[in-house]
Amino acid sequence: MLEIKNLHVKLEEEDKVILRGVDLTVEAGKVHAIMGPNGSGKSTLSYVLSGRDGYEVTDGSATLLGQDILGMEPEERAAAGLFLAFQYPVEIPGVGNMTFLRSAVNAQRKARGEPEMSSTEFLKVIREKAKELEIDADMLKRPVNVGFSGGEKKRNEILQMAMLEPKMCILDETDSGLDVDAMKLVSDGVNALRDEGRGFLVITHYQRLLDHIQPDVVHIMSNGRIVKTGGPELALEVEKNGYADLKETA
Repeated sequence: MLEIKNLHVKLEEEDKVILRGVDLTVEAGKVHAIMGPNGSGKSTLSYVLSGRDGYEVTDGSATLLGQDILGMEPEERAAAGLFLAFQYPVEIPGVGNMTFLRSAVNAQRKARGEPEMSSTEFLKVIREKAKELEIDADMLKRPVNVGFSGGEKKRNEILQMAMLEPKMCILDETDSGLDVDAMKLVSDGVNALRDEGRGFLVITHYQRLLDHIQPDVVHIMSNGRIVKTGGPELALEVEKNGYADLKETA
């Protein structure tokens, strides 16, 4: 589904190399987790895949369902089925949550040549999704993320993901700033979206998120490369022993 080959990336302004040859394949129906110390390149990978400005790809490729995504605009990547949940979701004052979501859903449907969702259909679907994620109806009426707690912002992103139904979901440290209850709610939302046609790339520092979102594969990143790959037990090893030995190996 998502295939990354020999990806090299640097910061445009600082001419600083961040990724030094990342190879990664995420299959449909699988959850891959990336762990690693600060500065290892985890978030940079998510930014580059989503099309964030400020990064230059100097070598390598990234394809989603066989399509080269590195040459696409961010909105084209979204229409192709890529979704990024941010570590710190932004507030959008003056834009209602419902308006934002319906515009996003219909923009993607239009880009794929599908008919737009009517107001009635959209309202029915979003109410069902919000109920499943235990999102209060009042949240849907408020401006996007304005005045939301950390947990509410993350749940709102999972609602966006549920409405957009992407093929490839990237979660960039989505557990950041969440208490145990909020993390479980967010994780339950993610788990509800797991199916054979969708892949997940979960970026995290800690094992605790992976207690709730059970990964199929765990990768350890250090100094811009994936230095070790294994099963869920690899995350437990890191939790117990830290990254020192793995960084030394890298």
